[in-house]
Amino acid sequence: MAIDPQDFRTTMAQWASGVTIVTSVHNGQRVGITASSFSSLSLEPARVLICVAKRLYTHQVILESQVFAVNILAATQQELGLRFAGLLPEAADRFAGIDVFTAETGSPLLPDVLGWLDCRLYAAYDGGDHTIFVGEVVALGAAGEMEANDPILYYKRQWRALGPVIP
Repeated sequence: MAIDPQDFRTTMAQWASGVTIVTSVHNGQRVGITASSFSSLSLEPARVLICVAKRLYTHQVILESQVFAVNILAATQQELGLRFAGLLPEAADRFAGIDVFTAETGSPLLPDVLGWLDCRLYAAYDGGDHTIFVGEVVALGAAGEMEANDPILYYKRQWRALGPVIP
């Protein structure tokens, strides 16, 4: 029995996830997309995975460059998430006005994010209409405890913030 794509979306909307911006660079061209399909995979060696739709240009850039970075967004960075999701049409250049920096791979890293991971592509696996990219973390950084904000979340197709801590 085939699963209806809309039913699948509705069911998956019950899963809350953090929001990231995945970036890469190839031949000097920077790309980036908003993504919630991100997870840690291995502690030793440090590896993460992202899932990127095959139809996206960023997918091709990651395959060609063999590098990507994951920027973990704070609740105060919704505008960045919307911009890199393509939901702000006036932001044709998604990187315009952002003071990006780089680490090992040259992939753009965004300022003031909760954390970032700079990765070399370790493996790519077919995932239907997406590719599962496994990255070997070659550099990383996290906001200090004093600067840390709460993360932005995506739940039931809406952007959200954390509620109170459950004791």
